[in-house]
Amino acid sequence: MNTVTLVGNAGGNVEVLKFDKSKKASFSLATNERFKQNNEEKTVTSWHNIIAWGKMAEQCEALISKGKFVKVEELGLQKLHEQRQSKSVRNRDTSL
Repeated sequence: MNTVTLVGNAGGNVEVLKFDKSKKASFSLATNERFKQNNEEKTVTSWHNIIAWGKMAEQCEALISKGKFVKVEELGLQKLHEQRQSKSVRNRDTSL
């Protein structure tokens, strides 16, 4: 079993879908990796699509807004969608 811990800033407000007996919340999370390459400091930003269900979705809706510092812990697998752009941005989906 894999464990993933992400620490970063919410890229937008939480979007919530309501179902008969549950809720689904989703938001984007930006994480940065900083390193030196050839004596030059580089930053790579990765964008993660976070999805939460049920009570966790309710907590996300109440507590998270754009720019807020967020720590997400997830057990299980994640789908990786690498989309390299000029600034080396990577996208990942993580479901809670």
